[in-house]
Amino acid sequence: MNRVVHPIEQESFRRLRARLDTSHFPPLTRAVVERVIHSAADLEYASDLVMDEGPLEKAHAALHAGAPVVVDVEMVAAGITRRETVCRLKDAEAGGGLTRSAHAVRLAYEQVGPGALWVIGCAPTALEELLTLDASPALVIGLPVGFVGAAESKAALRESGLPAVSNVSEKGGSAVAAAALNALLYHPVPPSDAQSEETS
Repeated sequence: MNRVVHPIEQESFRRLRARLDTSHFPPLTRAVVERVIHSAADLEYASDLVMDEGPLEKAHAALHAGAPVVVDVEMVAAGITRRETVCRLKDAEAGGGLTRSAHAVRLAYEQVGPGALWVIGCAPTALEELLTLDASPALVIGLPVGFVGAAESKAALRESGLPAVSNVSEKGGSAVAAAALNALLYHPVPPSDAQSEETS
């Protein structure tokens, strides 16, 4: 089912593109960059975000094939309206050297196993914990925000070699993390993939 785009959103993207040329980005990278900028009204994300098209293509295919989506907080989940998500923060407890967010990541991994898309927009400790697990993610959208640990956790994500969307600076947050995932959700599935989805 095709998504109906509201005229206000259409005009917002038109204005974004009038102020920033995104035409040099590959398709999925462009979709993520534009939707993140749209969510934050912050053009600096065009140079702050870090991702590669190849891993995005594989993540896009996994997402549309039904791979689980795990989020670190309910605010990220609230921004992802076209897909069920897993968030175990309510079940988590701090202790044993773990924050609640880190424990929630462990609980989520026990539930979904490998191959999920992880969307972390709040807690650097959630991202740090994910990097200790053998999660074999389809993609990690690591965009936690804050002055303590956020930039460092995102740098560690990039150094891990995992397929990822991150950014260099301390900024981020639930809205931009959800926007990055939504960019992949909203991006059209290639015709051959769409046919295989219909027959599966």
